Amino acid sequence: MSRQVTKAVIAAAGFGTRFLPQTKAMPKEMLPLVDKPIIQYVVEELVASGIKDIIIVTGYNKRSIEDHFDTPNQDLVNNLQAGGKQARLNDVMKIANLANFVYIRQKGPYGSATPVLNAAHLVGDEPFIYTYADDFFVANPSRTKQLIEVFQQRDGGSVLACKRVREPEEYERYGIVAGESLSDQLLKVSQIVEKPGIIGAPSDLASVSGYLFTPDIFKFVEQAARRLEPGQELMIQTAIQAMIDNKLPVYAVEIKNGTYHDTGNKLDYLKTVVEFALQHKELNNRFKDYLRTVDL
Repeated sequence: MSRQVTKAVIAAAGFGTRFLPQTKAMPKEMLPLVDKPIIQYVVEELVASGIKDIIIVTGYNKRSIEDHFDTPNQDLVNNLQAGGKQARLNDVMKIANLANFVYIRQKGPYGSATPVLNAAHLVGDEPFIYTYADDFFVANPSRTKQLIEVFQQRDGGSVLACKRVREPEEYERYGIVAGESLSDQLLKVSQIVEKPGIIGAPSDLASVSGYLFTPDIFKFVEQAARRLEPGQELMIQTAIQAMIDNKLPVYAVEIKNGTYHDTGNKLDYLKTVVEFALQHKELNNRFKDYLRTVDL
């Protein structure tokens, strides 16, 4: 039987330069989707999928992330109680109890594999989820549950969350995978190419948003780090390809019944805000009415 997956690593050390000056003092992961920060949606998905321990790899101006997942200060508690807002107080109290949170500062070369390297001593010899704090799927079942399901059905092996690319520019944004088809939505990966462009792409299946890694990944990230040339990024795709080349199983699952949200750029962030507002139980109808009045 495959081991239970109870740990996750969230990469949250980016500067958010696309959102400057807003992100000069506020982490991009804390940008709101109506009334919750982006990273809370990521955390809630992990927790609902059985994750108990969440390691958040942060940068120098990310203290507000820690504060958000901490118990509310007494001033806020007193204010909410005095205003008769017990339901709001209950909501913020629940946030601190979602999981066991650990925070570490990112150190090392720039690149998507560095948070994995930083968190290795905390994950240990266990499978874990690795994901980012500014993109996610809204899916049923969730992206994390689908990754875990493949992991358990295949009795181990790393698993990549994927989506089909629709636009030519997406081949310049994502890692593209290819391999042996096992079903309509699952393949055993033989190749992953980072941002190949449409001409060099081996397929139209893109690795996005999240991974379930066996602890084997740490060795290959460490090897990639030792071979890194000055100025090169330490990319997770390099370690994944090394795992494949060493005959370790890696699977790619096209996330079903889901919509991918990338909030790392302004346009897609705004699209996500609008979609979430239209689904918000308190605002949806009034927001729809407002949009009908907007002169486009």
